[in-house]
Amino acid sequence: MNETSAAPSSAVTRFRVLHESGCFVLPNPWDAGTAVFLQHLGFEALATTSAGFAFSRGLPDSVSAVSRVMMLAHISEVVEATLLPVNADFQTGYADEPEGVATNVALCIATGVAGLSIEDASGDNAAPLYEFTLAVERIKAARAAIDASGIPIVLTARCEAWLVGHPDPARVAIERLVAFADAGADCLYAPGVRQPDEIETIVKAVSPKPVNVLVSRFNSDLTVSRLADLGVRRVSVGSALACVAWGAFMRAARNIAETGAFDAFADAAPFNELNDLFGKRV
Repeated sequence: MNETSAAPSSAVTRFRVLHESGCFVLPNPWDAGTAVFLQHLGFEALATTSAGFAFSRGLPDSVSAVSRVMMLAHISEVVEATLLPVNADFQTGYADEPEGVATNVALCIATGVAGLSIEDASGDNAAPLYEFTLAVERIKAARAAIDASGIPIVLTARCEAWLVGHPDPARVAIERLVAFADAGADCLYAPGVRQPDEIETIVKAVSPKPVNVLVSRFNSDLTVSRLADLGVRRVSVGSALACVAWGAFMRAARNIAETGAFDAFADAAPFNELNDLFGKRV
């Protein structure tokens, strides 16, 4: 098999440079095959998607359903499949307390990632975000683990205020992202933000540190050029590509089950194109 991963230091350096200026798209594969295809299209870096991976295993997107061992194995699989820098969607860091986050971040670094993200969603419906001070300490712990490794991977801190349905997500996100930046995060991310003025406010609040914006079904009217004009440095798509694939699969399967027709196959990916692409790796 051909070489499938660049030297970690090279991948990390390239990933850090991407965050220094301009705006780049960080698409999210959910397995080795989709990672290979995205590299083939010319993207400069990739990111895992916890949801996309979970769905591929018939599981919900939660740390209780997808174990740390499963997630680390998946991240390793994506890293090994591509020459590109890979950012890990490491969810909560698989721990509540800072000490546990630090331990698990070290394990994630060992997979060869060029970056990883830690979120502040607790998974507790009664208190869906970690308490402010604890959330900040968790980012500090992740930063310390990265520094101790000697590998300057990109640390992205996420505020999940929009995704957990906080009544005042913009205020909470800005307060937390500023604190996360001060705690050592290299990149800031509030998935769920959709309004251009809110995006621009976040960018200005944490400047000069880069901001990642999630584009998915809820804000698919945005474009890379529009986000670049707002000062966004990085655009990811989370589970959106996986859900697009699931959408096509579900429509075709339902058509067969309900009508007995196979006409959806006319829009299928060409077998030979995929077979030839993957054949180059053998």
